[in-house]
Amino acid sequence: MPETPERRLPSKSLAIDKPSTTTSSTDAFPLFLDDDDDTDDPASVLNQVRATSKSPTKITRKDVHCPEIVKTDKDGGDIILKVDVDRIKDVWLTKEKHHRDRGRSGVDKKTVQNEAEEEVQPSVSVDAGISNTEDDASAVDALARVIEKKDFAEMDVVGQFNLGFIVVRRRQSHSVVVGGGDDNLDSGPGSVEADAALDDLFIVDQHAADEKYNFETLQATTKIQSQKLFKPRSLELTASDEMTAVENIEVLRQNGFEVEIEEEDSDGHGSRLKLTAQPVSKSTVFDMKDLEEIIHLLRDRPSGQMVRCSKARSMFASRACRKSVMIGMPLNQQQMTTVIRHMGTMDQPWNCPHGRPTMRHLIDIKTAGSTLKDPVDWSSIC
Repeated sequence: MPETPERRLPSKSLAIDKPSTTTSSTDAFPLFLDDDDDTDDPASVLNQVRATSKSPTKITRKDVHCPEIVKTDKDGGDIILKVDVDRIKDVWLTKEKHHRDRGRSGVDKKTVQNEAEEEVQPSVSVDAGISNTEDDASAVDALARVIEKKDFAEMDVVGQFNLGFIVVRRRQSHSVVVGGGDDNLDSGPGSVEADAALDDLFIVDQHAADEKYNFETLQATTKIQSQKLFKPRSLELTASDEMTAVENIEVLRQNGFEVEIEEEDSDGHGSRLKLTAQPVSKSTVFDMKDLEEIIHLLRDRPSGQMVRCSKARSMFASRACRKSVMIGMPLNQQQMTTVIRHMGTMDQPWNCPHGRPTMRHLIDIKTAGSTLKDPVDWSSIC
């Protein structure tokens, strides 16, 4: 008896269509919060590294010669440094002889000794240094006092340390008035205007810094997808919360909550708000508590300023982490510079979304290694 051919059902696609997306007139773009695809932003530092890197995705210390410090030029090539040790020795011997001669020339030796031993005040508080591993709040406060956003645009990238950190140099000069008064606030007879230079090294966590930039970008520009409700839901809000919601309709829409305003009803209770759509995500369920949280955050903010509920912030933090450069990735000069310049555009550049510090103070170059306050003419060594 001949075999009966097996009947097969036609295969059906199990893919679920995403709701249609629309792009507003602003820079906002629709996003499924759980989407793992990071190819939507080819300008990100991570995608630049992937495009230019010829090394394997997972990099070990064996892949890089001297992994502690990777210093590159603009084209990504190694920089060769030539050091004339004899010349450096001669400069320091000359400097030492100058101080000896100064002490013999009638200058009070005790005064010279006191000047040499006097402790020079650091330009940055120790709270901002790498030794502070406990009190993050004091570190943030210390960094915010000495670094302005414009400073990030002027910092020089020294190089990469241990395939995870960027060492940068911040040099500044400003005029101070010395003498002429008890408080030194105003210039007067006998006052002298002098230049006080700052020269510090900072260390930046490349992953934490890039992650915070991506997080704040997602926070400001992302429009969360929404799904229409089968039946609009009336919102029972206080008068103040209702006014806040009306003034921030666009902010609610960016968060996936679409609200309609009904005109005054027959009872004269004023305008009524109805929820017509709410956010939708692959794995996160949004509800009325999230809307209430957003309205609560909007109370003390200027009208139109973007806020996000805690669920959305958590999703943004996860996505920002995935699309950021990782520890272990070698970066060239341009990529490191991009990470540093981005820090100047952030609202809060001191911590990543998960609380990890982005930068710490390393050393004050002017006072490091010597108690002598006379500046060194480094050009004489070249």
